[in-house]
Amino acid sequence: MDNLFDVAVIGAGPGGYVAAIRCAQLGLNTVCIDDWKNEQGKPSLGGTCLNVGCIPSKALLESSENFERAGHKFAEHGIKVDGLSIDVPAMIARKNKIVKAFTGGIGMLFKKNKVTALHGRGTLQKHDQARDGGDDSWEIQVSADGKEQSVHARHVIIATGSTPRTLKVAPVDGNNVLDNAGALALQQTPGKLAIIGAGVIGLELGSVWRRLGAEVTLLEAQADFLPAADEQVAKEAYKALTRETGLTIHTGVEIKSTRASENGVEIDYVDRDKNAQNLKVDKLIVAVGRVPNTSGLGAEAAGLKLDERGYISVDEFCQTSLQNVYAIGDVVRGPMLAHKASEEGVAVAERIASGRQGATDSSGHVDLGMMPWVIYTAPEIAWVGKTEQTLKAEGVAYKAGQFPFMANGRARALGETTGFVKILADAESDRILGVHMVGPYVSEMIAEAVVAMEFSASSEDLARIVHAHPSLSESLHEAALGVDKRAIHI
Repeated sequence: MDNLFDVAVIGAGPGGYVAAIRCAQLGLNTVCIDDWKNEQGKPSLGGTCLNVGCIPSKALLESSENFERAGHKFAEHGIKVDGLSIDVPAMIARKNKIVKAFTGGIGMLFKKNKVTALHGRGTLQKHDQARDGGDDSWEIQVSADGKEQSVHARHVIIATGSTPRTLKVAPVDGNNVLDNAGALALQQTPGKLAIIGAGVIGLELGSVWRRLGAEVTLLEAQADFLPAADEQVAKEAYKALTRETGLTIHTGVEIKSTRASENGVEIDYVDRDKNAQNLKVDKLIVAVGRVPNTSGLGAEAAGLKLDERGYISVDEFCQTSLQNVYAIGDVVRGPMLAHKASEEGVAVAERIASGRQGATDSSGHVDLGMMPWVIYTAPEIAWVGKTEQTLKAEGVAYKAGQFPFMANGRARALGETTGFVKILADAESDRILGVHMVGPYVSEMIAEAVVAMEFSASSEDLARIVHAHPSLSESLHEAALGVDKRAIHI
């Protein structure tokens, strides 16, 4: 059969390209099909994360934080900066350069690992049964720029990711009403900026443009701020983001209408006290979450089962309702996190290569309960495991230890003392059940907590491990000591 591959991966985001590379490393003849195009209309691997998500947003966050430090924090170090200004087009160009390097890097990794890359939209066609000594395979139609071709593969991994959720009352026009992609490409700082949604995307984008001089208002429908995070962490983050960063955050909001014009956007909404409000801004960003992307996949025709929310239904091993078809990342259940997608991609690749489809052992398995979460604001927010409110709701007896960055020597030297580390451990076994952090560089510190929990460590285990001095990680050590009420430095 022409164009017969062992594995066809549909989508080249963090889940798809990692899955494709791991399949190839394991000796599987692999093709990766992806239809993303950059602003120049050229194929660009990496999906949302590398093109208009994780990587470009972190580049802009770093640029804006440097500007903030130079303007407001360098003076106490004795560093004087006169005539400080921001060249927004240069900042965006730097971001684009980083994106280009990473998306191009995936292409090189594909060549190194002998992954065949096909540009186009992949659509499941039919499952061909084995005959005349041949192999079972799936036919996939690849469409691009009016041209079509077919490939066949014994196994299929769907990694089509997600797309921004839309609001009927705030249609994105790419001019004054933007989605996350548009917000990452602004060529000048808006005077007044509104963001519908105070989740991860809204907070990060709001932080960028607030530091660069915009007056930023976030309008959030949920009554509580960051309800997925530990309540104490969410409260600390809210105080820091409103007082230190200068964001205005309204929760419990209902958007009634928006009106865009050449001069900006007018927003009518009802606040949490049921009072009608009107807000006029230069730009509006819609950041109300993301939805699974199954458009053009041919799910219904192929018999691929979706759940009531539009996600592809999978079991704990990412196996779909179709024979030899898997799905990973944002298009399936679980948190929409790039690292979650990547790990699922590796797990599926290894299961396919070892012939364990349908097996019930723990190999090739991703524990969603051990998935680290990070919000790259300043201060950063990170957690893994169960929150305190979850443990209370479940009736689990637990102990808590907490340590503030204010008492940490490295944090003092950095001038970043907001926040704390909190460890929750089982009251009887002392096994760590959750770790929650808000403060400087906690995106890096959370990895130690994940490792500890993956190895079923107790708080005593962390308390007995030597941590370098002075380092931010000492706060994790002191929090572990605090579980047993024996923290040293507070």
